[in-house]
Amino acid sequence: MSTPSRLPDPYGQGSGANLADILERVLDKGIVIAGDIRINLLDIELLTIKLRLIVASVDKAKEMGIDWWEDDPALSSRARRNELARENTELRERLARLEELEPRLAEEESS
Repeated sequence: MSTPSRLPDPYGQGSGANLADILERVLDKGIVIAGDIRINLLDIELLTIKLRLIVASVDKAKEMGIDWWEDDPALSSRARRNELARENTELRERLARLEELEPRLAEEESS
């Protein structure tokens, strides 16, 4: 003979929901948790912290238009290579401009 549980079953009796099912649903649909923390002193706002947490699969995040990790050099090797290529191009352009100025400066000094 079994005794009834004192705590209610959150998923209904016999639903068989387990952690893997819940995680799959959350990653498939996505979940957003948002909150603001404000600290005021005598109606003067001293500090505001806005917190946003999104839990979703990569595919779902991309579907929602969220892909910031792809352009962050700290998180993406492709972004790191692109950043280095951009810096390299800028440095070559600066060097070319300096080399153009060098003969002009030499002429001005000799005259």
